[in-house]
This record gives sequence, structure tokens and C-alpha cells, in this order.
Amino acid sequence: MDFEFSPDHKLLQASLRDFATRELAPKYQSRDIDQDLPRELVLQLGAMGLLAPMVDSRFGGNGLDYLGLGIAHEEIARADFNAGYVMLLSALVAAIIAQRGSDEQRAAILPSICRGEAIAALAVTEPGAGSDAAHVRLAARRDGDCYVLNGEKTSISFASSADGALVMARTGAMDDGAHGVSAFYVDLHSPGVSRNRFRDLGSRSVGRGQLFFDSVRVPAAMRIGPEGAGFAQVMQGFDFSRALIGLMCIGAAQQSVDETCNYVKERQAFGASLARFEGVSFPLVEAAVQLRAARLLCYEALWLRDRSEPHGWLAAGCKWWGPELAADVIHKCLLLHGHFGYSLDLPHQQRLRDVIGLEIGDGTAQVMKIVVARELLGKASRPY
Repeated sequence: MDFEFSPDHKLLQASLRDFATRELAPKYQSRDIDQDLPRELVLQLGAMGLLAPMVDSRFGGNGLDYLGLGIAHEEIARADFNAGYVMLLSALVAAIIAQRGSDEQRAAILPSICRGEAIAALAVTEPGAGSDAAHVRLAARRDGDCYVLNGEKTSISFASSADGALVMARTGAMDDGAHGVSAFYVDLHSPGVSRNRFRDLGSRSVGRGQLFFDSVRVPAAMRIGPEGAGFAQVMQGFDFSRALIGLMCIGAAQQSVDETCNYVKERQAFGASLARFEGVSFPLVEAAVQLRAARLLCYEALWLRDRSEPHGWLAAGCKWWGPELAADVIHKCLLLHGHFGYSLDLPHQQRLRDVIGLEIGDGTAQVMKIVVARELLGKASRPY
């Protein structure tokens, strides 16, 4: 059992930490506004090969393994949590298309995502179907060589700025459940598409919102995979993305811990450094150990993904534990800064607000625990 990164992975980690510290961290707080993530930043990430790097080089990727993808998400999110968001969605959408699409679809869609020229969204959630993704209602009706889409998607990351979206739509009857859901890659600049941006607590530059489809015509050639296969494709994609989400949150929390350790060593109170007091040092000790354990869980899931071995329940554990732990750790770091921590001038409050979004998005802790329970207990854990 080897817990050490390879020399290539170490080089990737060091170079990305240097880049993120120089280029991303100084502007993280200034981007805490209701404006889209700058396109020049997305293009910069694309030029560095960080957007869907695991895609085959024929379609714009560089063949990075999933372990390396995890390193990239952790390091970028340490400096700018929301820059990690565009990497996450690019990787997830591109992985589904790379695995399930035709060569023609891969060539048409993936290069622009990898270069950062197109921001990709994943449109699953609806007002009445969030975690219950098998029962989406947005309708896709076949009309000649096109499908006509009508309905709404909500709580979509990058709804305000995405150029395309992998949309889950119902091609079968509601009684068909998951088997009636198909996947389409939709140009969001098409006639009939409209958007509404939410005013969010955190991750404001991600532009979460609603997408409305009013008789939007989508070429049948943009259906990804067979009819009725959309739900399974997306759920399989979530296996690895949940580990990436865990690492994004852990990266942000680790940065707050590092900053807080420096602060308490320098801060004088009662005639000594704050670091001498166990009421200060113990929360940081607990955070360091718990973050390390959660980090190892995430990298184990991605290591298994690279080996094509089952990892779904581990990834679900990453998605439950990573955001929840990170929110708790960052909150403690904020408190350890005393009245300084309550200021908007320090980044802990922003990291906390940003991380909380991923306690909800892409599956809540309760849903993730259901996934794990079904793996551990089988049908006996089902409530019906």
C-alpha cells in the first residue's frame, strides 16, 4: 500500500499550488459578487489543460488520470473555490460525453470545453425533481430529425453563462421512471432558451439559476446515447465527481487551517501566543487529522476509478463527509480569529458560504448516506 504521489503527481501539485497562489488567490474575494466568472479565467484554465484533462487527446484532453484530476481540484479550490467549479462541471459533462457519445459528438462538443471556449452545465434538477432525478418532467418530443424540448431546469450551476448543457429530458412516459429519461447536449444560445439568475449566499460568480425551454429544437444527433439511457449515464458520472467535490471542499478548509495556524502562532493574548492554549490548539489538531482522513478517502475513490474498480459508495461518502467537514472546520477557523474573523476582510466567511452550497448541490448528505446504505445493506435498507 503506497500513500505517496508519483513524481509526476507531485510536480503537478507544486506547479498548480504556485499558479493558484499567484494568479487566483489574490482575486478570490473580489469575485464575491453577482457577476459571472471571468471568461479570461476560464480560458486560462483551458490553456493550462485543466478543463476535462482526462479526455482523450484527440478531443482536446491530455490523458490525465483521475488521481491527477483530484489534485488539480484540491489545489485550485484552495485558492479560488469557484474556479474549481468550472473544472468540476467541465470534467463531469465531458466524461459523460466521452464515455457515451459517438466520435462525431465528441469531436463537435469536447474540444471547445477543454479549451475553455465553451462553459458546460449539467441540467438535471427541476422544481419537483432534485435528488429524485429519475422523475424529471422536462419533455423531449421527437419531431423529424429534431427533438422539441419544453420545461424548466432549476438550481443549475453556470445557468447565467453556460454555452451548452447536458440536459436530462423525458422521452418516455412518467411511469417509465429512469428508463424514460434521455440525455441531450443543448446549445443554450438556441431560440426558446431563457435564463434567470439566483441571488445566492455563496459561489456567486458561478451564476446558479433557472433554464427555461420553450419549444427548443435540438438535433437528434445531439442525443447522447440511446433513448432512455440518460439517467444511468449521469449517475455513473457522479461516481468520480463526488470525490472531486470532496477534494474541493477539503482544499478550501485546509487553506483556512493553514492561515489560522499562522495567525494563532503570531497573535499574543494573556502574555503568550494563542497557540499555547489548548482551547485554541485542539480544534486545529482535530481539523488537521479529520481533513487528512477525508482527503485519503477521496483519493482512494479516484485511485479505484483509475483502476476501473467499484468506487461508487466511497465517492458518495466523499460527497457527504467532505462538504460537511469543511463547513465545520472553516467555521471553527473563523471563530479562532475572534472579532477579526467576523470581518468581510478575511476570506473564511466567503469560503464558508461557498462550501455550504456543496452540502446541498449534487446530492445532500442524506442522499449520499442512502447510497452507502444500499451498498452495505442491499435491499434491506430500502424504505419501500
